[in-house]
Amino acid sequence: MKKSIYAALLATSFLVGCASAETPVAETPTEAATTQAETTEASGETEAANDEKADFKNDPIDLKIGVVGSVYDELWAPAVDSLKDEGINLEVVQFTDYVTPNNALANGEIDLNAFQHQIYLAKEIEQYDYKIQAIGNTFIIPLNVYSDKIKSIDELKDGDTIAVPNDLTNEGRALKVLAAAGVITLKDNDNFNPTLDDIEENPKNITIQELAANTIPSTLPDVTAAVVNGNYALDFGLKTEDAVYKDSVLDEEKYWNLIAARTEDLNDPRLAAAYDEVVKAFQSDATKKVFDETYGGYFINVGWDQDLLADYK
Repeated sequence: MKKSIYAALLATSFLVGCASAETPVAETPTEAATTQAETTEASGETEAANDEKADFKNDPIDLKIGVVGSVYDELWAPAVDSLKDEGINLEVVQFTDYVTPNNALANGEIDLNAFQHQIYLAKEIEQYDYKIQAIGNTFIIPLNVYSDKIKSIDELKDGDTIAVPNDLTNEGRALKVLAAAGVITLKDNDNFNPTLDDIEENPKNITIQELAANTIPSTLPDVTAAVVNGNYALDFGLKTEDAVYKDSVLDEEKYWNLIAARTEDLNDPRLAAAYDEVVKAFQSDATKKVFDETYGGYFINVGWDQDLLADYK
């Protein structure tokens, strides 16, 4: 269900106060002229806004959005189809790692990306000084533990090996998952994004092997278990019901996935309007149907009630 981004029209009527019932205060010529000018300007802005909204059908716009994992093709399919009807041609561009999409966005190779959660974007901005920002929330997906060798996390033995993503933010979340599963205990130091140095107890002397997230599913024959990012789990055919431990750390907003854009683009009214349509097209009943029916609720929509583009409308 789409909502027009220009639903709120500027008011063009003004009330004239009275000093008393007997002696109304008349507008001076200057005041009347000012009022007329303001009314004309407001009307012009409203007409321009409406023309801009309609312009996509008469003057289509082409956009590219970067993602990581083939599952995103299906997740974005309803939005891509609905946007075509509005004159917005959205191409989904696949990347194979988590490093490239933000660099590609910052360099103008793509217009948007949708592959990361909030804390990962914050770290990337801090490290590379990217001028990009979140424009809409999408979903959160579990970071489950999978294994070819055990059926339950309780079967771990002394000295077993668990693989975790080696990028800073996903590793921190993976360690929280292992802590929730009782494999390790983390220090009580309020570190939102823990590292290996934050492990306080490791009673089974589990070896935690840090690997690139996209390679972890292929290493399952070589490790006892692995914490696998949801999109890669799906790409490798790993089902939620096959997990030896299911992620329970799902309510922290900084782990919500998002759509990002270049900040400078948001100052262009036409681009900002197009991006707003992209966000709303994704945050739809059709997308949620894919979440629920195609992937059995594996994807959980979050933050769809937040308008991250409100300041640019």
